[in-house]
Amino acid sequence: MPRTLFDKLWDAHVVRELGDGWALLHIDRHLLHDLSGPPALGQVAARGLPLHDPALVFATPDHAVSSRPGRDGHTFAPGGRLWTALRESTAAAGVTLFDLGQPGQGIVHVMGPELGIVLPGLTVICGDSHTCTNGGLGAMAFGVGSSESTHALATQTLRQQKPRRMRIRCEGALAAGVTAKDLALHIIGKLGAAAGVDHAIEFAGPAISALEVEGRLTLCNLSVELGARFGMVAPDERTIEWLRGRPYAPAGAQFEAAADYWRTLASDDGARFDREETIDAAAVVPTITWGTSPEQAIAIGGTIPDPAAASDDAARAAIGAALDYMGLAPNAPIAGTPVDWVFIGSCANSRLSDLRAAAAVARGRHVAPGVTAWVVPGSENVRRAAEAEGLRAVFEAAGFAWREPGCSMCVAANGEQVPPGQRSVSTSNRNFVGRQGPGARTHLASPAMAAAAAVTGCIIDVRSLA
Repeated sequence: MPRTLFDKLWDAHVVRELGDGWALLHIDRHLLHDLSGPPALGQVAARGLPLHDPALVFATPDHAVSSRPGRDGHTFAPGGRLWTALRESTAAAGVTLFDLGQPGQGIVHVMGPELGIVLPGLTVICGDSHTCTNGGLGAMAFGVGSSESTHALATQTLRQQKPRRMRIRCEGALAAGVTAKDLALHIIGKLGAAAGVDHAIEFAGPAISALEVEGRLTLCNLSVELGARFGMVAPDERTIEWLRGRPYAPAGAQFEAAADYWRTLASDDGARFDREETIDAAAVVPTITWGTSPEQAIAIGGTIPDPAAASDDAARAAIGAALDYMGLAPNAPIAGTPVDWVFIGSCANSRLSDLRAAAAVARGRHVAPGVTAWVVPGSENVRRAAEAEGLRAVFEAAGFAWREPGCSMCVAANGEQVPPGQRSVSTSNRNFVGRQGPGARTHLASPAMAAAAAVTGCIIDVRSLA
């Protein structure tokens, strides 16, 4: 029978069928960060159990560490306790830790792919919902809870129920100035935040094949904002060349043998999906959110929705509540909305290509009066590469603050927050109420769109600055 990509990876990792769609799966890579690592490692230690295979577990501090220039693990005191616990627990368990200032440290979903720890065909878990990012390489990657993480550390397995399969085909080609982030927000806005619930999503079609690998990682990162635990793109020659020479990827003849296997990881012709959706990529334009959910997204030339036009009472209430929180008026154009903060970073958009796109807008311009703009590289390797290219100099000349690698203001777990009532254009993945700080008003956008907002002081179509 023809199989989907997800079916192939699932079948390859079944240790034992448990019935009713449940199976015990082998876990190939386990990623830990400063919020998830200490509790799970602590539980294993408390039970007197060794890790099943410490060589398959990798850790890095990212969520609760300060991004302030010159920071150390204790710059943000509450995060310092977590940082210390992560260092001690990984050392005791024999887990590789990429610590602050070391090559490899960074946001867990950035450093895993860039080091070649994540590879096509692997199962990858982490105590973080955006683990689906790694599916951009063709991995079966998903977020887990603390008890699941503990179980996997002790057994290198997890009991999972197989989801339904969904394919989103993106036909045509993205226009100039339109990015993977715009495509992701467009899809979520069109299909809704619950479209992928109980599904594993495969993104396919010519527009996906044309995406660079880092764009695919961005797209899969936002799969969870569709309600899906898994997002995947089949590996291809772009994937293979992107992985070649990565520190933890195979080398030499082993790499070529692995690449031959990776080329088989595609959905078969005739494979059946439980749900199919088609997106016209040529119709996508720069897209930005207006409300308090990623699905509340509109084209940059669009107007803010009117609750009175909603189809039912629940929708009217949801739109009204979002407008009240965001301080926006219905039927007004989203373009021209003044902004106070710009944040370029997060596991969605903090890779080198993202910083290049933002720097291209910032070059020769300056952050508008009254706007605070931060650039937070996704990893130590990204930071060093960006500085070597001169991107830091471009940003600083334009008035952006250049920070240290970490999650920073995406989730505000390290004390770095947008002040209450102020408006932020952010390259992160969630615009929930309070996500960037109590009362913070967040608009999600691409790095180029965020940079355009920083230098003009308002939400604007970046294409108008060309």
